Amino acid sequence: MSFDRVFDYPEVLKKPAMAAMQHAMKLKANEKVLIITNPVRDVALISSALYDAAVELGAIPTIVIQPVKTLVDFAEPAVIAALETEPDVVCSISAEKLGKDKKRLTNPEEYNGQKYYHIHDFLREGKKTVRSFWSPSITIDTFVRTVAIDYIELQKDCSKVAEAIKNGEKIRVTAPGGTDIEFSIAGRKPFVDDGNFSEKGEGGNLPAGEVFISPALESAEGTIFFDGSISLVEGVAVPRTPVKVEIKNGYVSSITGDDTAAEQLEASLKSGEQTALERIENGSFDKKTGERFAKNARHLGEFGIGLNRAADIVGNMLEDEKVYGTCHFAIGSNYDNDAEALIHLDALVKSPTIEVIKEGKSITIMKDGELIL
Repeated sequence: MSFDRVFDYPEVLKKPAMAAMQHAMKLKANEKVLIITNPVRDVALISSALYDAAVELGAIPTIVIQPVKTLVDFAEPAVIAALETEPDVVCSISAEKLGKDKKRLTNPEEYNGQKYYHIHDFLREGKKTVRSFWSPSITIDTFVRTVAIDYIELQKDCSKVAEAIKNGEKIRVTAPGGTDIEFSIAGRKPFVDDGNFSEKGEGGNLPAGEVFISPALESAEGTIFFDGSISLVEGVAVPRTPVKVEIKNGYVSSITGDDTAAEQLEASLKSGEQTALERIENGSFDKKTGERFAKNARHLGEFGIGLNRAADIVGNMLEDEKVYGTCHFAIGSNYDNDAEALIHLDALVKSPTIEVIKEGKSITIMKDGELIL
């Protein structure tokens, strides 16, 4: 029996789709694969190509399609229910975001003393029963250029950077655009997004290509000039002139700049604060939780180093934050889950010099955008 295909995707998607499933996920025969997407052309076509690649490798894929979700929207109940079946592999191919887990924002899962506010995080980071990749706002152009890459080279670069940061005490970042900021990383471990998601509990973006870490709570001091793209609650801004962000005691104290991107970033932070407080009023959060989430909407939650040599700044943060020769900071939630927020807004700094203080010595990781390890 034969059927007419609903999604007749371009031939160029076959190679990166197979690279994602075969090289990044190391997909095995009979594994169950859940692909979550939206009824939007690029992500739907990419998802269809991934579905076929999974079938070719002998796996059992399922696609679930939901409306487009922003950073502060809830995922559809059917999506959460599909995740609760605990598939072996999860692929989130969204036009914007996967969506929040309404049930667990109110009643988080607890595992080994840690609270999880999303079923995906609980299964991957907590129980470690799934492995996954997520590609928010992915386009066909980005998928084709940046996914079928030399993963051995990328993994070597990521390993060197992660090893340099590991057990570090402090990081200082300067850049020609005016950035000069320091923050503690004492007690923090670096995360590696190198495109190797072959074991349960592993996961990251595709395109891959960054090493990132959560600054120690309330430790960051200095000034960041965002002169690359800036993610917002909805969309991405590419400033014509740098946006100046002052950080005091780990929190954004002011945002200034001649570009409208400065106003958009400030509005996005306010949205993150207000949405958290509104959830106290509607009963989704208790008062203490809502106030904590609102406060952390201005906390410096992430520092990352881009290492994908095939990536370009295109106004799409999924790709932009991976660009070799850049670094990025995120305002909002962190990856150690001790500064929860409803937002996580990445923004780029070009050509940084990155130094880590380790055992009292300064180690330069990147100089003017060039990796020198």
